[in-house]
Amino acid sequence: MSKLDSEEAIQEKVQHAVAKKLPLRIEGGNTKLFYGHPVEGERLCLKDYRGIVSYEPTELVVTARAGTPLVEIEAMLEKENQMLACDPPHFGAGATWGGMVATGLSGSRRPFTGSVRDFVLGTKIINGRAEVVKFGGEVMKNVAGYDLSRLMAGSLGCLGVLLEISMKVLPKPECEQTIVKSMSLQQALEEMTRLSSEWLPLSGAAYYNEQLYIRFSGGESVVNNVIKNRMTTDGGEIIEASFWNDLNEHRLHFFLTQKPLWRIAVPPATPPMQIEGEWLVDWSGGLRWLVSDADSAEIVKAAKSCKGHATQFNRVYKGEHLFEPLEGVTKQLHTNLKQAMDPMGVFNPGRLYRGL
Repeated sequence: MSKLDSEEAIQEKVQHAVAKKLPLRIEGGNTKLFYGHPVEGERLCLKDYRGIVSYEPTELVVTARAGTPLVEIEAMLEKENQMLACDPPHFGAGATWGGMVATGLSGSRRPFTGSVRDFVLGTKIINGRAEVVKFGGEVMKNVAGYDLSRLMAGSLGCLGVLLEISMKVLPKPECEQTIVKSMSLQQALEEMTRLSSEWLPLSGAAYYNEQLYIRFSGGESVVNNVIKNRMTTDGGEIIEASFWNDLNEHRLHFFLTQKPLWRIAVPPATPPMQIEGEWLVDWSGGLRWLVSDADSAEIVKAAKSCKGHATQFNRVYKGEHLFEPLEGVTKQLHTNLKQAMDPMGVFNPGRLYRGL
């Protein structure tokens, strides 16, 4: 098989698939292959379509091809003391720039700095008519096509083949410190809510194994003063920052399970949910991870009752759907969007929702 290392080669393969109405299984580094439904189709691998297109440290903008390794981009940013503030997980050494956007997964900084979608400035894609099109640009004020660029984040390749993505980056904080304290889940949620209402340089708040982890980021004097005051009034101990990377990359023992793993997004102040299983809380209460054999319909219903939604994150699942089923107007909007972007239905059919 010839390498797909040029825009023309990728476009030619898409043209053939569209003409023959052949489904395509779009891949990058495959580190997040477990996420979403399995796809039957001809392989379209973008890992050879790689390279930094442009990087302007003073403008805080990176543009790169979809197959560019994420570690390569992060190493480049590190040299300029900058970072991807959405804190994207890799889940393996082969993680790519395009895979980061296609899955739209963000780490523990997300409620404090923003999501993958928030930092997307522009994209170049191949649509379902095999046309190369660009949305957005390389500056925040560029509004033309801006929302269409953001739609690529979390679409799991169902709307088009990502070729290039421009993203905003941020300076790394001068100092970071993490405090850990033992407490119950109820106490931790109350503490997270209280801390979020105060004027503090929070960049992480998670609860795991009966301990609350709080990270502060910013200027050295500011962070050290906050830590000193917190340690004096609330107790706790300072720990190594490696916890956050282990959490983002699912290296904690909690995630090493053969049971269904659920990712439940709810309003941060939501009380502990009454579902049997093991819980881990991130995003200052807004993201609840659950390992449970409970009925999938029960979990989805519980999330809805809290004005949230539930996703079966691994494929050790019970039931037909990994993602919460679409209904009513929302289902029609998704159907219309898929039809507009991919009229022949060739891009990752069924990866996100059955029938799309």
